[in-house]
Amino acid sequence: MATTTPARFGSTTAIALILLMAVAGACGDATPSATAPSGTTPPTFAPTPASPHPDVSPAASPGGPAPGGSPPMLALEPVVDGFDGPLDVAFRPDDPSTLFVVEQVGRVRLVRDGALVDEPFLDIASSVRAGGEQGLLGLAFHPDAADGRAFAYYTARDGSQVVASFQTDVARPDRAVRDSEVALLRMPDEYGNHNGGSMVFGPDGYLYIGTGDGGGGGDPLGSGRSLDTLLAKVLRLDVNVAATADPPYAIPADNPFVGVDGARSEIWHTGLRNPWRMQFDPATGDLWIGDVGQGAIEEINRAPAGVGGLDFGWNTMEGTTCFRADSCDQDGLTLPVTEYGHDEGCSVTGGAVYRGAIQPALQGWYVFADYCSGRFWVVDAGAEGSQEPVAVLDSGRNISAIAPGPDGELYATDLAGSVHRVVAAGG
Repeated sequence: MATTTPARFGSTTAIALILLMAVAGACGDATPSATAPSGTTPPTFAPTPASPHPDVSPAASPGGPAPGGSPPMLALEPVVDGFDGPLDVAFRPDDPSTLFVVEQVGRVRLVRDGALVDEPFLDIASSVRAGGEQGLLGLAFHPDAADGRAFAYYTARDGSQVVASFQTDVARPDRAVRDSEVALLRMPDEYGNHNGGSMVFGPDGYLYIGTGDGGGGGDPLGSGRSLDTLLAKVLRLDVNVAATADPPYAIPADNPFVGVDGARSEIWHTGLRNPWRMQFDPATGDLWIGDVGQGAIEEINRAPAGVGGLDFGWNTMEGTTCFRADSCDQDGLTLPVTEYGHDEGCSVTGGAVYRGAIQPALQGWYVFADYCSGRFWVVDAGAEGSQEPVAVLDSGRNISAIAPGPDGELYATDLAGSVHRVVAAGG
């Protein structure tokens, strides 16, 4: 994919060429589940206690190993190239030697011992509409290695957004079983932008899914803060149900909108424009979310461990700035931890908090980047209140994802076709 026509994942240049989306969640509410998923791997950390207040500040739960001194300058260390539009990186809990790299065209490739494996783990290109902001957008593996499912987020040929599971082939663990697909969600989507696509399992064993607002400038569908649509949200699902269940997931009993008239009970957080990459901090359980801005501001949001029902404010707010001229009531909103303007980039790529073992200079820093400018920033993951981001690298690359690998190190994908390790410069 040529970087001269970038997939901006929600940028205003792209939406100027696309009509408004008419998108609504298609699946009915599932049955609430009273307990955490069975059979999941217990979390390896102790999250900070959940606040009972849904409007708690995102800076309310600092913790984990703190950064030591000033943030380090960063560098990108090449790992492997030869990909077709890489968009995400994931790993399987029982396979610590392998990176799974998502290609926008509809394939999941394997990187083992620094080399690209010829045969893909999953190839659903024939089912995927790819290009611009559409394609195979995200991947997450079930945290229980015995489960064997991979969960994919993709744009179907009819334009709808699909979240589906695929079983790993027991006889050939380097391959997924193509005809084992079970669709969890299918969200009709008439237009092509603001599709979200982030997925990650939380320390509670539930699947978290980031969805976009449905497209068009300024959220004309009103998705951002509406509770009757799955769009512009973080969703939280219990996927430990029978594949024959309808729908094939349950609703965690403590999801914040269970039993609320007119609200989709899958919703965990609201008020997001186009969340592009989110990760949990393995030391605190806090959820970090990169949200692509409209015309002026890119933002990073943080949700404290275990706290649901946060409203990040879109489209009342763009970052910490009032977006709507008719109303700017910020009561109950959770504002970003950090933000930057379009003089420094145009489409944020959310990152991750470094909790690896071999780069102490990076410990405790949240690392993120901009797709258009290739600039990297860090903020202190344990600090209270909002922060100014610290610029630590101008990579000149189209950074489409930053995610931890099985070794705890951070990896970045360049849409032009390569994967890099994020390292402290000179470290």
